[in-house]
Amino acid sequence: MSRMIPYESLQILNKPFEEKFKSKFSDFLEKGWYILGGEVSAFEAEFGAYHGQQSAVGVANGLDALILALKCCGFKSGDEVIVPSNTYIATILSIIHCGLTPVLVEPDIRTYNIDPSAIEDAVTSRTVAIMVVHLYGQCCDMDPILTIARDRGLKVIEDCAQAHGAKYKGKLAGTFGDFGAFSFYPTKNLGALGDAGAILCKSPEDEQKLRQLRNYGSEKKYHNGVIGYNSRLDELQAAFLRIKLPHLDEINQHKRKLASIYFDLLNDTFIKPRIDADYYNVYHIFNILHPKRDQLKAYLAEHHIITEIHYPVAPQDQVALQEYLLHFDYPVSAQIHETTLSLPCSFAHTEEEIRQVAEVMNRFSA
Repeated sequence: MSRMIPYESLQILNKPFEEKFKSKFSDFLEKGWYILGGEVSAFEAEFGAYHGQQSAVGVANGLDALILALKCCGFKSGDEVIVPSNTYIATILSIIHCGLTPVLVEPDIRTYNIDPSAIEDAVTSRTVAIMVVHLYGQCCDMDPILTIARDRGLKVIEDCAQAHGAKYKGKLAGTFGDFGAFSFYPTKNLGALGDAGAILCKSPEDEQKLRQLRNYGSEKKYHNGVIGYNSRLDELQAAFLRIKLPHLDEINQHKRKLASIYFDLLNDTFIKPRIDADYYNVYHIFNILHPKRDQLKAYLAEHHIITEIHYPVAPQDQVALQEYLLHFDYPVSAQIHETTLSLPCSFAHTEEEIRQVAEVMNRFSA
């Protein structure tokens, strides 16, 4: 029996960093400073520098990064935020948690990201922001989105949870809008060993407010200037992220190499991600579309290849969202959710494993 090819193996993925993790943990114990210490400050500086000296504020997770970015804007209850209909539920939850109204806009079927041509029609007098999601590791088409935002006076918040190091026309995800919200969930291209997140922002005023919001609304201990949260990046996770950040480009290049094998070997019965010179895709997820997705997934499992579906239930079909969405007719999003399949494409995978996956997939289509 052939060896199983997992969708992801965090043990293998983090093996190259294991000794440094152990050493850093010993240092952490020795220092005895567990909350908002030197590791968080250093990671914020290094993550900001990676993005061209953007201000970075560490928070507890990616959902909180989106929530705090919205809170920082000071929107009124009921204000509308445009958001893609093809996204993970966290993007929409952040809007609802802030007392705002999510307005779903369909994706471009070629890119799976929000369709700029559909945004204009969704803008109303109550629209205050566009929340874009750089899904699967590829940036959105930002030029027309930024034009709409500028012309209509709208804030732009980027959900970069799947786009660490991704670029659009040479510029990094998270640096286009007013805020860039990141998750460092363990499976991300830059993954912690637990939950963690960060927000990029441009103005000192926004940075100051975010630092207040994440720490009970406090700048000075026991003095609370705004209604805040407990959403601080963990000191230990910041230390682990500092170890991996210098390797982010290497991780992305490896995933891009694996993706190139899929592009070279998979036959045309599988709809593969779109390639465009303006986009530097980091393939957090390498997804394909296939009309017999469920049969394909089962066939691969029979051949010891594990895949995932991102995502099996579209936002408009989630029970939790039924009372919050303005309408429920999103056929492009539905088509993607019914046919998408995510293939193994991790820093933990070898090129030979990806060739095996492609070979088995081509046999299925034959």
